[in-house]
Amino acid sequence: MSRNVTEKLIAAHLASGEMRPGEEIGLRIDQALIQDATGTMVMLELEALALDRVRTEVAVQYVDHNLLQTDERNMADHVFLRSACRRFGIWHSRAGNGVSHPTHMQHFGVPGKTLAGSDSHTCAAGSLGMLAIGVGGLEVAMAMAGEPLFVTMPEVWGVRLTGALPPWVSAKDVILEMLRRHGVRGGVHRIIEYHGPALATLTAMDRHVIANMGAELGATTTVFPSDERVLEFLRSQGRAGDFTELLPDPGATYDLHDEIDLSTLEPLIARPGSPGDVIPVRQAAGEPVHQVVVGSSANPGLRDFAVVAETLRGRQVHPQVSLDVNPTSRQILTDLTKMGAITALIEVGARIHQTGCLGCIGMGQAPAVGRNSLRTFPRNFPGRSGTRDDSVWLCSPETAAAAALTGAITDPRDLGLDHPRVHLPATASAGTALLEPPLPVDQAREVELSKAPSIGSLPELDPLPDSLTLPVVLKVGDDISTDEIMPAGARALPYRSNIAALADFAFTQIDEDYPRRARDAGPHAIVAGRNYGQGSSREHAAIVPRYLGLRVVIAKSFARIHWQNLANFGVLPLEFTDESGYDTIGGELRLEGLRQAIENGTELTVNGMAVRHRLSPRQRAMVLAGGWIPLFRRSPARSPFS
Repeated sequence: MSRNVTEKLIAAHLASGEMRPGEEIGLRIDQALIQDATGTMVMLELEALALDRVRTEVAVQYVDHNLLQTDERNMADHVFLRSACRRFGIWHSRAGNGVSHPTHMQHFGVPGKTLAGSDSHTCAAGSLGMLAIGVGGLEVAMAMAGEPLFVTMPEVWGVRLTGALPPWVSAKDVILEMLRRHGVRGGVHRIIEYHGPALATLTAMDRHVIANMGAELGATTTVFPSDERVLEFLRSQGRAGDFTELLPDPGATYDLHDEIDLSTLEPLIARPGSPGDVIPVRQAAGEPVHQVVVGSSANPGLRDFAVVAETLRGRQVHPQVSLDVNPTSRQILTDLTKMGAITALIEVGARIHQTGCLGCIGMGQAPAVGRNSLRTFPRNFPGRSGTRDDSVWLCSPETAAAAALTGAITDPRDLGLDHPRVHLPATASAGTALLEPPLPVDQAREVELSKAPSIGSLPELDPLPDSLTLPVVLKVGDDISTDEIMPAGARALPYRSNIAALADFAFTQIDEDYPRRARDAGPHAIVAGRNYGQGSSREHAAIVPRYLGLRVVIAKSFARIHWQNLANFGVLPLEFTDESGYDTIGGELRLEGLRQAIENGTELTVNGMAVRHRLSPRQRAMVLAGGWIPLFRRSPARSPFS
């Protein structure tokens, strides 16, 4: 039987279920990735589960989000995270070492392995031929404890690439073309697998750019084959021994098909508000620009920074533009310095910031109100930048460089310049990563977790009652992101380990009064449109509303990760069987016979209206118990680490 790369990866790690689209499957997980904005909750969950030591082959905690130290809270989290790494047997990547995804790719990514990450852009590791899936922190904690990762078996969407990218067009334009064609819901319940002759023209870091923003399509993950370009990358990192060839079989087929001729692409840009609102750059040409930010996991490669430096070398940034450069790893910053690119960027007027996520997560670099900011980032959801009335566009490094020069959105082909030739070192700088390995088992058991007063605990979660009468405290539209449900940014992120304090920020991007109304109401419901909970994997967007009394969300449809996160923490996610019900529902909801209907997997009735859930038997048990942790506490025999 001929198999594509995705099918090979799943078959090699299948722990339960059958590989039929729509069925729940369990996957054995080889590696785990945690970042600090979600990691504090993961470590608290490991503590709540009484885990002795992680059971994945590799687990790495990256400190890359909470880097602004305006008071003691972010540093307190970092101290706690390091103590937890030492206690549970986890690698620790310290602040300044780099954004998790490119840093993991450089030092730990291995073709053929599975990776579960508490960050939605974990899918970037698919660039190396890995099956890398972003999920909520609790699922990563369970995977680290030896449990399978459960997902709905997706369809495999084969995208054939032909041709070669023309000058001034790069990998970012490939994924923007996918978003232009299919929007932010186009990849839901699908794994995107790229294949075809043009793969030979794309480096592993080019593939990282494309795989990273598969999350913006709503895809479960993105997969590339492991071929000569992957070997080339691993060799540059001194890790050629980790290479395994992984290619589709001759005659391999896909559930869905698409094709992109790279030679026909042009520079593209996503307009403010959504990564899916993509147009040609020339269509927006002339829009004034006041900020350009280069960096993030969406364009993390050495080439992405070097092409900006070479385009601008010997020139000057336009006087109205702030050009901000966020190197994505210590290794890349070192190589940029050796190449003279950092000097060139400083001379043209760029501001060089520390290695990390920074403006991508709203930690600094907030733009002026209503002024255009062009960013080589993956997301531009409203307010994500840290400015409520922001105007953030997403583009390639080439388009970013053109705007930095001209002070306006400009197609880089219209600069009248030759595309710069960038010569990258064949071998990356070694010895630059500050990676602390896990302690030996006997030493790890002696480590105590270091918890400052600012670090809270997990809320107690009660079982789902058999009947509920709930006020609808909030009704929202389509494509509500987790940034809007639970904002990040410099104001909120320092409270990531304190649910009670973080609750004051819930839904305030949409309705500043939600926290007060939710507290006053107690148990309540939310009604939503399509693709509710798109974007970040942050489980805080489920935990915090649950802490405030949320018991039920009824939506037209859910984004994959948030739907699972709601179930993980005992919130019942329901869908309209008839979407027109969204227009009439409101006020107060009455749900009777909940427990029996959920146990039997039958439809429910809300105010006489039929609604459905897509919960598997495993998820039903979690929701009924009030969440995954209460379920395990009540059924310790099921736990491999009890």
